[in-house]
Amino acid sequence: MENAWIDRFKGLSRLPDDIRAELEQGSQIVSVPAGTQIFAPGQTADNLLLLLDGTVRVQQKSETGREVFLYRVHAGESCVLTTACMLAFEDYSADGIAETDVSAAAIPRRTFDSLVAKSPVFREFVFTAYSRRITDLFTLIDDIVFQRMDVRLAARLLELVDENGVVRATHAVLGTELGTAREVISRTLSEFHRRGWVEQSRGEVHITGRAGLERLVRSSGAQA
Repeated sequence: MENAWIDRFKGLSRLPDDIRAELEQGSQIVSVPAGTQIFAPGQTADNLLLLLDGTVRVQQKSETGREVFLYRVHAGESCVLTTACMLAFEDYSADGIAETDVSAAAIPRRTFDSLVAKSPVFREFVFTAYSRRITDLFTLIDDIVFQRMDVRLAARLLELVDENGVVRATHAVLGTELGTAREVISRTLSEFHRRGWVEQSRGEVHITGRAGLERLVRSSGAQA
């Protein structure tokens, strides 16, 4: 197996040869198809996954059954929840779902614990990624509490749009993304449609006025 994946992670490429060899020997490349539940509440965190390709969506379900999107893990990143669970020896409290076909380097607990204990470079890599994601989560909380929903939806559409100008997501999925009800998304998209910024079809939102969405997002930043 080629282990050049280590060099795709900036923090790991600086590992000394002996630590790099231990990481190579103690990890393996895994692949899962889109839609796979990678972890669920109550499960034990046994492996730290470093994503090589694809995206993993992490979300939490409230007592009422409402799903709230927390963050995505992209290629070149690790999951902060998995890191926290492995460091604290706690079970998962949220769901991790492969949004696309995913390949990742799986570092089992024994190797993870060994490298965190004796390698400053590996430890720095783990905690740098951890602190960056924690900052993102505080930004999410700030957005939910203080940011207008139309601005948040505009920003999320711009984030999710593909090269063809299409966002492939239902109103319910967008509601989960932003921690709000499907009806709120539907009303806001209707207003965007009235302004000529979007067209809607089943399970898709077509961006027809990107400049307008970008203006809305920029104006909010200027007011802040």
